[in-house]
Amino acid sequence: MSRLPRAASVAAEASHPPAGLPGLDPKFSRLVRAAVSERGGEADVSAPVTRTWHILDNGPELAKLGVETVGTVLCVHGNPTWSYLWRSLVSEATADAATGHPAWRIIAVDQLDMGFSERSGLVRALPQRVRDLSALTDALELDGPVLTFGHDWGGVVSLGWAVDHPELLAGVMLLNTAVHQSEAAPIPAPLRLALARGVLGNATVATPAFLETTLALAHPPLSSEVKNAYRAPYRTAARRGGIGGFVADIPVDAQHPSLGELHRIAAGVSALSVPALMLWGPRDPIFSDRYLDDLVERMPHADVHRFEGAGHLIAEDVDFASAALTWLGDRQGATSTSPNPDSAGHGSVALRAPLWQNLDVMRDSDDVALVEMVPSSGDGPRVVSWKLLSRRVRQIASGLSKAGVKKGDRVSLLIQPGADLTAVLYACLRIGAIVVVADAGLGLRGLTRAVRGAWPAHVIGAAPGLMAARALGWPGQKISTVRFPAATARALDVQHSLADLIELGADEVLPEAPRPDDTAAVLFTSGSTGPAKGVVYTHDQLSAVAEALSSKYGIGVGTGLVAGFAPFALLGPALGARSVTPDMVVTSPKTLTATAVAQAVAAVDATVLFLSPAAVTNVVATAPELSAPDYVALRSVTSFLSAGAPVSEPLLTAIATLMPNATPHTPYGMTEGLLMTDITLAEIREATASAPEGSAGGVCVGTPAATARVRISALDVNGDAVGEPSDTPGITGEIIVSAPHVKDHYDRLWLTDRASKREVASTGAGERWHRTGDVGHLDSAGRLWIEGRMPHVLVTANGIVTPVGPEQRIETVAAIARAAVAGVGPRGNQQVVAVVETVRSARRVGLASPELASAVRAATSVPIAAVLVVPHLPTDIRHNSKIDRVRLSTWAAGILSGGRMTRP
Repeated sequence: MSRLPRAASVAAEASHPPAGLPGLDPKFSRLVRAAVSERGGEADVSAPVTRTWHILDNGPELAKLGVETVGTVLCVHGNPTWSYLWRSLVSEATADAATGHPAWRIIAVDQLDMGFSERSGLVRALPQRVRDLSALTDALELDGPVLTFGHDWGGVVSLGWAVDHPELLAGVMLLNTAVHQSEAAPIPAPLRLALARGVLGNATVATPAFLETTLALAHPPLSSEVKNAYRAPYRTAARRGGIGGFVADIPVDAQHPSLGELHRIAAGVSALSVPALMLWGPRDPIFSDRYLDDLVERMPHADVHRFEGAGHLIAEDVDFASAALTWLGDRQGATSTSPNPDSAGHGSVALRAPLWQNLDVMRDSDDVALVEMVPSSGDGPRVVSWKLLSRRVRQIASGLSKAGVKKGDRVSLLIQPGADLTAVLYACLRIGAIVVVADAGLGLRGLTRAVRGAWPAHVIGAAPGLMAARALGWPGQKISTVRFPAATARALDVQHSLADLIELGADEVLPEAPRPDDTAAVLFTSGSTGPAKGVVYTHDQLSAVAEALSSKYGIGVGTGLVAGFAPFALLGPALGARSVTPDMVVTSPKTLTATAVAQAVAAVDATVLFLSPAAVTNVVATAPELSAPDYVALRSVTSFLSAGAPVSEPLLTAIATLMPNATPHTPYGMTEGLLMTDITLAEIREATASAPEGSAGGVCVGTPAATARVRISALDVNGDAVGEPSDTPGITGEIIVSAPHVKDHYDRLWLTDRASKREVASTGAGERWHRTGDVGHLDSAGRLWIEGRMPHVLVTANGIVTPVGPEQRIETVAAIARAAVAGVGPRGNQQVVAVVETVRSARRVGLASPELASAVRAATSVPIAAVLVVPHLPTDIRHNSKIDRVRLSTWAAGILSGGRMTRP
């Protein structure tokens, strides 16, 4: 154990914190005496020694309220904080109890030698700290049910108490912490620095450097008042001995005296079956996501929520107290395990065909399975038969198993759509590995956040993805799509190539197939409405997606499918269709040309074509480049689909002229449910013509497709969706959908997942309903109209305004190419601002001319406070078509308050 300076052994009495610390009510402060058995290390006292603790405890206040507690939450801080970390939880739990909510007693301790507890003059190792906490709870005569809540090294101490008190334990809750340090990974750099020879004492005790560094980890930065509150118990070196003692107690090697206790606690945690909650800050430079991954492995039943942007001081970065109290309320009185979101047990499962069934059925067929339009060889399209694809899938699956990829392992796929991605995807699914798919269109930062959040055990990628993985420290065993020279493979940390796997799996010996209710995939959203979310699907739910597409559009064995949208290209083999991705940059839909579409159609004799709205726009723009043979090829298309964002009737009409035999469809869906409703061009025209005068407007996306169901939760005067979900026509509210192919849950986003679910009283028990975040209404014919997104709803003095309808009316003005409406000012009194692109593109940002502003105001009944002209409206990353109205609102507010006329 590292030695500390003399100041570490100075004893001092416990005390109450000084008055006036922000957010800390003195009425919760208590001093408690407890007899502690001290032994081990520098402490070797046979008889118990009485020590005085400072704690925050709302128990006396709850007694004054006359409420009966439902349980106790025992909160343990880490290093170098103190019970002040838990102040909001203590206050909020007490306030909740006063208003009739379940009453939780919150006890937040200052560990001995820390905060305002007694300075013992001893270095207290981990076994001693676990005994200390037990002594305190004995003195408090604590009875069950008890849930522990720990942060940093307080997480380990709290888990030690939890393991030792199964008779009292009802659950465990954690903020960033760890119970295991892998021998293969270094101790985090900040801790290595603090432990360095000659640094430990100076950084932790003699100076406040360690404390100040920790306080600087908050996002956003802490106020000076809150920083001073954290500093309050550690003003002198004599009072900082516990900080140094905690750092010195980090097990850095096999000889460390606390390592055995850490191993004991880690093993005990793996055996816990009580409900568990982990609230995590991914920006933590100390307890990174790899420690979260280890904890999830030990407690796979845990509810996990990663707060993007939060870091080590997660209790300061986000409203963790409300999240914890919400979780406690959901599980009041629970003593059994929570459902494990990544294992079997999702309830009744329909007997649908597995996604790889057609690969088995057609394993001897020489018919075309897929075509790559841009092979690296430059020798023309690469044609892959069902026989070859089926064999490659079996070989790669077998090779993956031999390379250590197991059922339940997460595998991140960083491969462009094509034969390699298709073969690897189906191979992973076949052995029960969980595929993690994040669009490169998220950008390097977004992709990094997604991959690290999913924390895969393996990464399979082409050179660009592997270079990014190496440079940015993405986790997982690395497998390359091609063989690299030995030096390159070492530089990229590549253990295998696909060719290696094919050789390893030449015998095609496969493990047992996964169950329908096993997790199959984590598919990341586009990031157009906030940080990309991982959407979890089971095997059965993915099979239900394929079934819905097949039944709605007649896609099956022998169908030729052109997919300019990667998810549908990957479903081709599951549908039994010949599939091809046209020559384009998949992450940039605007790179697709009409000629490339025609060539792709001809390559597979396609009858079905799926493109994003942004791709359709460019296809129409480049239509003059089509040759006579291209037009002939396009005549074979009988079904055209475009989805991912609202598609206008003029745009569908324009693309329909290129495919005279096709029925244009615009399905409505999202990553959480890829096909919810559908409408044809003819039905759009009928719906638009029959829409009543003065209706909310919006984009009509048709009636529920396949087995989907749609309900609307009405908005109240504050713009919140609080109405009981119904199918009553004409009511604007949040759109709620249900289908067998709706997502299972969000990955490691418990709070988001909870908010996305909605009970619908009029439907069967156990049916999954997803809150889409979209706003719209149903008409009298049962058709769904999209009016915008929930965050884009404006609450004005004259009532609720949803954006799409007014935007459509503004776009009827001849001079305007595209429009967006945004809100400026406080909610409840927001002013509506129109931001427009003109047909004759503006060179710079500015106020619209009086004539244009007048025409805009005349086009819509919504009062428009100002009209701004921009060269281009900001759009989302993946689709290049969804307008970022939140960004526009912030920008417009700055412009109208006298800011510079910068582009949004």
